Amino acid sequence: MAKPTVLSSLADRFAKGGTVVSAWCGLPDPSVSAILAQEDFDAVTLDMQHGPITLGEVIRAIPLINAAGKPAIARIPVGEFQNVSKLFDSGVSGVIAPMINTMDDARRFAAYSKYPPLGERSWGSYGGLGASGLDQNSYLRQANGFSMTFAMIETREAMAIVDDILALEGIDALFVGPSDLSIALFGGARVDAAAREVDEALKHVVARASAVNKPVALYAGTAERAKAGLAMGARMVTVMSDSGMLRAGAQAALKVARS
Repeated sequence: MAKPTVLSSLADRFAKGGTVVSAWCGLPDPSVSAILAQEDFDAVTLDMQHGPITLGEVIRAIPLINAAGKPAIARIPVGEFQNVSKLFDSGVSGVIAPMINTMDDARRFAAYSKYPPLGERSWGSYGGLGASGLDQNSYLRQANGFSMTFAMIETREAMAIVDDILALEGIDALFVGPSDLSIALFGGARVDAAAREVDEALKHVVARASAVNKPVALYAGTAERAKAGLAMGARMVTVMSDSGMLRAGAQAALKVARS
C-alpha cells in the first residue's frame, strides 16, 4: 500500500526501522484510552491480563483509538488464544500474548493470529476490515503482514527457546515482561524490573531478534525506564499505565498546590 492505514502503520513503522512509544491502559472506561490516543503516543496498548478492562470494553475502545489515527494493541490473559482473532477482527494492529513458555504456546498463538495457509484464523473481520480501507480479498491477502503478534518473554523457559520462537513464522515480534522476568531470574526472591540481570536479558533478546530482523518491545514502569529501554535496543516501549499516570499527575499537582 502506498500510504499506510491505521492498521498497517504499526508494521510499517517497524519495517522502516522506526520506534514506537505506546500508552498502556487497564482502566475499563474506553474514554480513558481515547483521551490518551489524542496525545503524542504512537500507539495505545490495552491490557486484559492484569488490568480490570474486559474484552467487551477493549472492543469498544479500539475504534476510538483508531479514529484518533493511532494503532491499537491488546494484551490477552494467559492462554486465552481464542480471543486473538476476535481482537484482530475488531481492529487491533497487534496482540501481545503473555507467558509464551513453550513452542506449543507460540504455535497456538500464531495459528489463531494468521489466515491460511500460514495459520487458522477464520474469516469474520468487521472493525479491522473497515479500518483497513481494503476490500475483503485485499484484506485477506495483506492482513497476515500487518496483524502483528508479540510473544512475551518473561521466564527462564522462554529465554531458553528465544531463537526457536523467533524462527517461527507467524510470530512477528517479542515483548519482554521485566517484572515477571526478574522474578524468574531471582528464583522468586524479589521483583526488580530494572535490575542489571534484567537489562542483560533484554540486551540478549534484542541481539537475537535483531539478527532475524524482528522488533522487541518492553513494558516500562517509568518514563526513565522507557528511555533506557529504547537505548538498549527495544523498538517499542509502553510507558507507565493509565492509573500510574493519573496518580503521578495528582501527586504532582498536589505537591505544587500545597507547597
